[in-house]
Amino acid sequence: MIRKHRRAPQESPPPDDVFAEMLLAARELLAVRSPLDAELMVSDMIGAWWGKRLRGGDVEQVLGEGLVDYAAKAGTPAGLTLLVAMAYLGTARQAAKAEGAALALMESGVARPRWADRVGAVKPAGCFVSRDAYGDQDTVVCTFAYRGPDGGAPGEDRHALVVVVDYNMRGMARDVWVSSQVEKLLEQAGAEAGANPMLRFEELEPQQARAMLESAMKATRNAFNRTGPPPVSQSYGTYHAFARSRIKALPPGRKRPAPLHTEAPYSRERRAMLAAEFLASDAAEHLSDPSAASRCADHIIDYGCEQDFGRPLRVSPTKCETFLLEWLPNKVMLSLAEQEAVPYVLSAWARFAGQRTALPEEGLRATLDAIWEATARFPDAYRDPTSFGLDRELVERLLPDGDLSALARRAFAFPYLQGAHGDILLDALNPADEGDRRVLLQVDHVAERNRPDYDEHLAWHEEIATRLWEGDPPQLWEAAQRLLDLGHDRHDVLHVLIEIAERIGDHPDELADAFDDIADIPDSPPL
Repeated sequence: MIRKHRRAPQESPPPDDVFAEMLLAARELLAVRSPLDAELMVSDMIGAWWGKRLRGGDVEQVLGEGLVDYAAKAGTPAGLTLLVAMAYLGTARQAAKAEGAALALMESGVARPRWADRVGAVKPAGCFVSRDAYGDQDTVVCTFAYRGPDGGAPGEDRHALVVVVDYNMRGMARDVWVSSQVEKLLEQAGAEAGANPMLRFEELEPQQARAMLESAMKATRNAFNRTGPPPVSQSYGTYHAFARSRIKALPPGRKRPAPLHTEAPYSRERRAMLAAEFLASDAAEHLSDPSAASRCADHIIDYGCEQDFGRPLRVSPTKCETFLLEWLPNKVMLSLAEQEAVPYVLSAWARFAGQRTALPEEGLRATLDAIWEATARFPDAYRDPTSFGLDRELVERLLPDGDLSALARRAFAFPYLQGAHGDILLDALNPADEGDRRVLLQVDHVAERNRPDYDEHLAWHEEIATRLWEGDPPQLWEAAQRLLDLGHDRHDVLHVLIEIAERIGDHPDELADAFDDIADIPDSPPL
């Protein structure tokens, strides 16, 4: 039975008593006979900090390497057991430190656990994938067994690592678990696929499985780095370290298999050709506004190409709901005609694409039902900016690329776009134009013209405004929003962003990290 341990604090490095509690829990490892049980227990223990953030430090370094140092300093059998397991389950830095510390304790005579020589000594026995006909997700099953004595044939403690890869979440690993009922698991998966035309179950080369799972785990990590803990299962953190170690036990050397329904890359010309084929098809003949239908089809194709691994023809209930209720309302500026047309165009596209991909009839019906239900919610999900009192001409000036997600940050960067200032007609200035942008910023900073460093200071404001316009890096606007939510003045927020950009310089990764670390404005914000 794997026990849950108290989660480590999120905001600051933990005191030694937290490490002491974890070391105390590690005493259970001394009584464990199976290396599998030991690995699962330690994976659960160090999974306590997966998905956490620490201000001023990397969580794997502060907590993971801190625990290794504490266990090594303790010099006890419990500490050694923890080090032995972390030498296999930890990150590269944690593993190196843990291995060195474990060897030192062994040489000093500290008793090691009976399973010490067998931790991680596994061989893959077979890999499989269960795929749904929609192409929404793959469930990858990798089976392993521990090597016999002296490295002999595997056979003991056979177990399966199961990872769910969700393509509606950018190919993330969304769920992970471990089963010791390997034969039952495989038989059940095969039987379900045999009885359900919406499922496929097939064998996967171990090299392909490794490439697929490495890509999925990386996608989850990237999602965390961008937005914080992604929507994964509760068990993901528990098995994360175990899964990472088992993936490394698979042979490398192959590209990951493409998701279901993936075709050759879609160039701009090929996208236009696909849209033309759709508009000329029987599925689209009932659409009454050809111009709006054409623009909506372009949005559907762009979404499939850019957000769904180049799969514009893939349709499913979840994908269509996400497109209609999440991506469009947050990403695309729609005309009134497009707002009226898009649910009907999406239904027609589902029929067209379902036929092209041979989607089973029950899958097409479920997709059309989901679109019908989402259509009723679309007017609430998509709020045209003009419904908030914004002038459409003003919105179009801020969104020449139609990127609705950019509206708030661009309005923050350029608050003065209407009316007149002296003989300057603000309505005639284009914030997308570099020259007009500088004039707009001059109007915004009239009160600071007497600064001795006015030109340099204005240049930095122009730098930040340009970054906000382009959304580069995304952490910049996220930091500004956090500070605004705390009640800080726009002027102070901009000056803090400038101070960071000036201090970091042209180092993209460091700049993104610095913006990501902003939690509040100091008592005396920089000017």
